[in-house]
Amino acid sequence: MTVTMYGIKNCDTIKKARAWLDANAVTFDFHDYKIAGADAARLARWIEAEGWETVLNRAGTTFRRLPDADKQGLDAEKAIALMLAQPSMIKRPVLEYPGGVLIGFASDRYARALL
Repeated sequence: MTVTMYGIKNCDTIKKARAWLDANAVTFDFHDYKIAGADAARLARWIEAEGWETVLNRAGTTFRRLPDADKQGLDAEKAIALMLAQPSMIKRPVLEYPGGVLIGFASDRYARALL
């Protein structure tokens, strides 16, 4: 099974998800946004599968520091532009696996999808 995790190496939620994958012997590749950036086509697939509201990390520091004007009138187009410009605004982790994508980390959802 090919599994790829997308995120930022030093994110606490990424660390939890990586530990869960390791503990459950799920082999995965890691794509670090800080090093490799975010791919527009891949982001579009995640949004198609889960909706931009799920993919956009509104709780993160990067989003909260945006000027109010950038936060107002959010729609898919504006959210995509923000996430591509600053991949830290993509909710973490994003896990692609055969048959789907998981946004965020929850051990029960990981177990259902991967075990």
